[in-house]
Amino acid sequence: MKDKKSYGADNDLNLKALVTLSRCFQSVRRREMRTIKQVGLTAAQFGVLEILYHKGNLRIGEILEGTLSTGGNMTVVIENLEKTGFVVRYPDPQDGRASLIRITEKGFKLVETMFPGHVANIGGIFSVLSTEEKQQLVELLKKLGSSNG
Repeated sequence: MKDKKSYGADNDLNLKALVTLSRCFQSVRRREMRTIKQVGLTAAQFGVLEILYHKGNLRIGEILEGTLSTGGNMTVVIENLEKTGFVVRYPDPQDGRASLIRITEKGFKLVETMFPGHVANIGGIFSVLSTEEKQQLVELLKKLGSSNG
């Protein structure tokens, strides 16, 4: 078996941190998706419904800012949510060129019904951390995410 190649202690640690972060994210995301998949939604569909549920009617650009989807993907996501009756699109009275997206009663009831289980699932995922550790994690991730690297 070949010896492990080293790129220097600091670089090796950076690579290990990246791999660990990536694996952690994949594991957390997989566990988070359990409650979302149970109601037949994709992560992007849930993201749209969740932001509309909590923030009200929004333009597509505002939805994009608040979710982790791309512009091209968002159009398809919203079209699919329209087909299932979870959202409706209508002209923005402030700007006739733009559309607003509104969650329907059907979509609202779906989120209202499944969200407590989703929150409990997230609580279970993070239950291995103390309150202090969760606060530290948030600060560290913010620091890492805002670095100009």
